Amino acid sequence: GAGMEGCGQRLAPTAPPGQPPAEHLQLLLRRSQEAKNSAYCPYSRFPVGAALLTASGQIFSGCNVENACHNLGVCAERTAIQKAISEGHTSFKAMAISSDMGKDFITPCGACRQVMREFGTDWDIYLTKADGTYIVKRLEELLPLSFGPEDLQK
Repeated sequence: GAGMEGCGQRLAPTAPPGQPPAEHLQLLLRRSQEAKNSAYCPYSRFPVGAALLTASGQIFSGCNVENACHNLGVCAERTAIQKAISEGHTSFKAMAISSDMGKDFITPCGACRQVMREFGTDWDIYLTKADGTYIVKRLEELLPLSFGPEDLQK
C-alpha cells in the first residue's frame, strides 16, 4: 500500500535485497517440510506444512488440520500465523510453504492470503515443490489490490 515502501527492512546487510539471510532461509524451508509431516489430513490426503519467520528471527511452523466437518479444518499457513500471534508476534519477514506436489509449486488459498495480508504486504512467501525447489513471491503479488487494516481507517 501507499507509504509502505521501505518498511520492514530488518534484514542482515549480507542478505540479498528482500530475502532473509541464507541460513534463515534454509532453516525456514526445512521447518516447513518438517511441519508437513505432522499434517492431519485423513480426508484430502494432502499434507501441507508452513514455517513463518518473525521480525525477531523466530520461526513458527504449522500444518493443515482437517475435520470431519470439513469447513472447520484449518490450513498450515493459518496454523503457523495463529501460533506466532498467540506467542506475541505480529511482524513477519517470510513464510515457506511445503507439500508433496512434485509438478507444481504449492500456493496459499485465498483465505490464507487474506489472513497473511492482515500483517502487511511487504513480506516474502516461498512456494516450494516436493523436491525442495522454490520460487519467492511478495505477498502483494499473491493478493493484489488487497484490503487491510489501514482501509478501515479511511
